[in-house]
Amino acid sequence: MDSNFKSGFAAVVGRPNVGKSTLINALTGQKVAIVSSKPQTTRSNMLAMDNGEGYQIVFTDTPGVHRPRTDLGRFMNESAARSVDGVDCAVLVVEAGKEVYDLEREILENVTSKSIPVILAINKTDIANKEDMLPQIEAFSGICDFAAVVPVSAKRGGNLSALREEILKLMPVGPAFYPDDIAADRTVRQMCEEIIREKILRLLDKEVPHGTAVEIEEMKEEEGLTRISAVIYCEKSGHKPIIIGKNGESLKRIGSYAREDMEKLLETKVFLKLWVKVRADWRNKPTALRELGYSDKE
Repeated sequence: MDSNFKSGFAAVVGRPNVGKSTLINALTGQKVAIVSSKPQTTRSNMLAMDNGEGYQIVFTDTPGVHRPRTDLGRFMNESAARSVDGVDCAVLVVEAGKEVYDLEREILENVTSKSIPVILAINKTDIANKEDMLPQIEAFSGICDFAAVVPVSAKRGGNLSALREEILKLMPVGPAFYPDDIAADRTVRQMCEEIIREKILRLLDKEVPHGTAVEIEEMKEEEGLTRISAVIYCEKSGHKPIIIGKNGESLKRIGSYAREDMEKLLETKVFLKLWVKVRADWRNKPTALRELGYSDKE
């Protein structure tokens, strides 16, 4: 092993919809985290590996910290809070030109209480007014002594190398934690479930997609083909026909887009079957949360 090889953990934290998952996808050069324009897309912590010449950064993609209204929301906040335990640094992602929100103050209080260095990544600079960023930086600097402040555009790839360099300054010398051919700590089944959920978030409006969960019931590999059967759970009987759509068109679109991404992931043809079932108020039921992987309690 190279005696100068650096490896460590960096938790990417922030409010919902500031671009945390997009940033991780851009830094790792792979689509390991699902993204959508809707807040609270990420529901649990995920590790994603950025492997390069002489380094490995293990990023933790975390749920956006928010004011929870369900047990699922509380689980998401707890996951985000735990993400900074034992990491080498945290990257607070904020939206360029915005005020300092109370939730961001709370995130910083949690991180700094554990004596973890923090980098401020000001995202979406491609759509922000530059003159609004200076007072924003001054406001944030008044509440935390950041290891670095880096304006970036995750969507357009702007200034990502500078952000990576600042993160690497905080990484210790040591061996890689994961083989360089592993992109994330999710199983293939979990990644396929997330792909379906991403399409639901993109194609459906309002509250409906936030009340959905996906469970793959069967995944069978054949020669040149993978057969996948999955269930989309929704909370209300009125949501089921919305997900299915007139003549099944909405469900067909979800399945078609999901299948395209699955074929890229699995590098084989995919035959995907989707069903929609009602599981009333599952976000507030401990048993349902455990079965769907959204609880740490046995």
